[in-house]
Amino acid sequence: MLLIVGLGNPGAKYQGTRHNIGFQILDYLSENNNFTFSPSKWLAQTAKAEIWGERLLFVKPETFMNESGQAVERIASYFHIAAPDIIVIHDDLDLDLGRVKVVNSRGSGGHRGISSIINHLHSREFSRIRVGIGRPPAPMAVTDFVLGRFAAAERQILSVRIPQIEAALKLIVKKGPLAAMAMINQRQTQEPE
Repeated sequence: MLLIVGLGNPGAKYQGTRHNIGFQILDYLSENNNFTFSPSKWLAQTAKAEIWGERLLFVKPETFMNESGQAVERIASYFHIAAPDIIVIHDDLDLDLGRVKVVNSRGSGGHRGISSIINHLHSREFSRIRVGIGRPPAPMAVTDFVLGRFAAAERQILSVRIPQIEAALKLIVKKGPLAAMAMINQRQTQEPE
């Protein structure tokens, strides 16, 4: 079984914010693949589903972003899921809006949710789907930007990109992170801005 984690902050206050793109993608997957999230004893909402011929456990941590590793560690431990079988979907300031990059066994890049997961798992040997949210316009603070909601034009861009993010996840699940990196990252560099 693979563990698919979407990062975000819990509660209606954060719904639809840039920082919650991981939750938004898992919600999209649940709607299109007929599975439902339920509260669990592991500080997260979870859902099990068989998709693309694989058993998958989807997780939306109910801790705040900076403590995401608590839920991931508990669930991975309970289900005996090793770090290489974990895929994390999260926002990334260093990529333009809607851009996607697949990485494996890398540092946090300053993302505190990823830092928490690395610290709790004592490993960075998991895969990540980095979803670009762009940079804040000057003089807006980064915190205000990531906790802000997407504008209508940004939501339109994401509505086109989210199915591509699902395709990236499917590639990791079916072919592994290295094949996904080769295909997705190569394709992204060839696309016009």
